[in-house]
Amino acid sequence: MKKLTTLFAVAMVMACTTETKRTLIAVNYPVTKKVDSVDTYFETPVTDPFRWLEDDRSEETEAWVKEQNNVTFGYLEQIPFRTALKKRLEQLWNYEKLGAPFKEGNYTYFYKNDGLQNQYVVYRKKEDSEAEVFLDPNTFSEDGTTSLMGLSFTKDGSKAAYLISEGGSDWRKGIVINSEAREIVEDTLVDIKFSGISWRGNEGFFYSSYDKPKGSELSAKTDQHKLYYHKLGTPQSEDEVIFGGTPEQKHRYIGGYLSEDERYLFITASTSTSGNKLFLKDLSQANSPLVTVLDTTDSDTYVIENDGSKLYLVTNLNAPNKKIVVTNASNPTPENWEDFIPETEHVLTTGTGGGYFFTEYMVDAISKVLQYDYEGNLIREVALPGVGSAGGFGGKKEEKEFYFSFTNYNTPGSSYKYNVETGEYEQYWKPEIDFNPEDYTSTQVFYTSKDGTKVPMIITHKKGIALNGNNPTILYGYGGFNISLTPSFSIVNAVWMEQGGIYAVPNLRGGGEYGKKWHLAGTKMQKQNVFDDFIAAAEYLIENKYTSKDHLAIRGGSNGGLLVGATMTQRPDLMQVALPAVGVLDMLRYHTFTAGAGWAYDYGTAEESKEMFE
Repeated sequence: MKKLTTLFAVAMVMACTTETKRTLIAVNYPVTKKVDSVDTYFETPVTDPFRWLEDDRSEETEAWVKEQNNVTFGYLEQIPFRTALKKRLEQLWNYEKLGAPFKEGNYTYFYKNDGLQNQYVVYRKKEDSEAEVFLDPNTFSEDGTTSLMGLSFTKDGSKAAYLISEGGSDWRKGIVINSEAREIVEDTLVDIKFSGISWRGNEGFFYSSYDKPKGSELSAKTDQHKLYYHKLGTPQSEDEVIFGGTPEQKHRYIGGYLSEDERYLFITASTSTSGNKLFLKDLSQANSPLVTVLDTTDSDTYVIENDGSKLYLVTNLNAPNKKIVVTNASNPTPENWEDFIPETEHVLTTGTGGGYFFTEYMVDAISKVLQYDYEGNLIREVALPGVGSAGGFGGKKEEKEFYFSFTNYNTPGSSYKYNVETGEYEQYWKPEIDFNPEDYTSTQVFYTSKDGTKVPMIITHKKGIALNGNNPTILYGYGGFNISLTPSFSIVNAVWMEQGGIYAVPNLRGGGEYGKKWHLAGTKMQKQNVFDDFIAAAEYLIENKYTSKDHLAIRGGSNGGLLVGATMTQRPDLMQVALPAVGVLDMLRYHTFTAGAGWAYDYGTAEESKEMFE
């Protein structure tokens, strides 16, 4: 979907800006039936003539979708330069891609794509032996629509469980195998959703799911998550509910994970996409009680490490930019927390590996990484390969080497092997790609939004372009759910810039680039700030002659689709093309489908109040 919508953007904007003679392509949309459907909110009637399309399993809806697809592809297939563009995309995409290695048991595993494979293949090798295929998701189904969505090993690496998705569904199946023989060892688990796999020894594992919904799996509401324990060799119907399923434990999202030494089970419980309760259970003690760490959803708090009964937690409780605290498992509530790595002016994410903590700070959406020991002493700042996004700083406690990645908008992602004791690293893998980063430049600017707030934006393009207002430009945004847009490389964007296009990404409010306050400033009654920030970004690009309204495309997906939908509605004069991909666009009813109610932390709901409805 992302590839298609971006290609559509390329086609549309280039079609609008090419100097050669253009041929108009007629688009004849089918007539869509209207029905009499009216909802009343606070004495205000709202018509919804297309309510019948909410039934995604009806023959009428299926026929409507086919008609719409016929229109779309009937248009796309007539674009004269589309074949050449597709060929260039294939050429640039066709290079070997390698994920950072990780060790499990006696093997080192890694993900690899030979070039144009639909899905990455999992390989493994022993020391200097030849690599062999461990799992190939491309063989899971004949049409290639079954994908690998998670892989988890036992501590000794002898067993593994992996999750698959069929047709892109959020509902997963779980398959358990003997790692050495690569043989399935028991029946497939079904109906797993929004879950990882966390092994306890070699006997079983924890996972999360909902009761199977009545009606459509793709649209029916799911709001009561449960944490289960599956014991190997027993039917899934006998799996034990560890948390959830009772009135006092009813939450929309529940997750469980074990400490590396498997002594503690930590349980998170949430009602929305932000904020969680936290509980722990000491598995070293038979029949130990469930201990409450936090009984409110006022913060995002997780245990990231333990040293015996000493717990290290990352939290934004009274620390919007996050900090690390320490406490004891015997008395873990907030009044007993002590600062380990205090909050700073920059947003913190953290990992552990090799007996150290690695704190990554976002400095205006750019990575900065510091290394600390278990006493909280700063060991060093990691000298990164450049200005951009670093990730993967973490590994098992006993391993003294691990791998991290680095990328930015004009540099394909590479991986590096890092020595935790010396701080030295060497390049492990660099992609061989027909693209020269030296021909392009990324510039970070700060522009002023409607209310005076300064917002950063990174603008990437070929070196030496003329700022004459005639450059085709894609403005991409998200602005929600505490998600940060940090620099990363994309083949689609590379082709776009190769053609002379500009790619611009602002860090809008609603995201996590400047911590919880930045996030909250783009939620609920403040959501208009996000749209204003995006509109101001477009105005900046136009005012500074990067582009013009006739050469600008705006793009976003999901929450970013809402962003584009609102912007094209409020300011249609700013752009020529708008792509609200898979947008959350029915803001009155989004929360009545699937897990949509969990998004209310950012959006609010129409029933909440008259003010929120309006």
